[in-house]
Amino acid sequence: MVCGGFVCTKNALSALNILYVLVSLLLIGVAAWGKWFGLVSSFQVVAGVIGVGIFLFLVAFVGLCGALKHHQVLLFFYMIILFTVFVLQFSVSCACLALNKDQQNLLLEAGWNKSEGTQMDVERTLNCCGFSQVNVNGTCPASCFNKPSSCVTCSNILQSYAGQVLQFVGGIGLFFSFTEILGVWLTHRYRNLKDPRANAGAFL
Repeated sequence: MVCGGFVCTKNALSALNILYVLVSLLLIGVAAWGKWFGLVSSFQVVAGVIGVGIFLFLVAFVGLCGALKHHQVLLFFYMIILFTVFVLQFSVSCACLALNKDQQNLLLEAGWNKSEGTQMDVERTLNCCGFSQVNVNGTCPASCFNKPSSCVTCSNILQSYAGQVLQFVGGIGLFFSFTEILGVWLTHRYRNLKDPRANAGAFL
């Protein structure tokens, strides 16, 4: 069977969905590991990552079942969902790559103010206190807070890494968005191919 035929397309689509299953399990595992060892105390962050992992696992499972059984309905819904995810992920990835310094700072401050658990994680990990100023009358889990005058604000440290992180996230997002559009194309092609082992007069 030449590549581009029924079996080749089926195997390529199955392999792509197996990759998505592995990525989803990795997301769930890393989030659970971070929470278990106390690296991330924010429940919202852990729940968000696990939620994305479960969603990706379900989508990949639908695609894998549709590919193995050549099920028209499953393949159709899989193609629609994957295309929607592609549009959203491609848009977010481009936005991450296009943010300037001022927009990055606004984004960081919005994320900082959203969760006290995330604030504590950042302060403890980066050894800094406060976002734009150190509150000597408050509390801070950073080791430098024993001598508050030696502490730096977290915005200075975060801004130095924000550009690199956004570039990395945007690049990874773009990579996976292209695998998603590949999955949409493979699914569309696979749905319109006839199974050579099936009845030649059957409608597929």
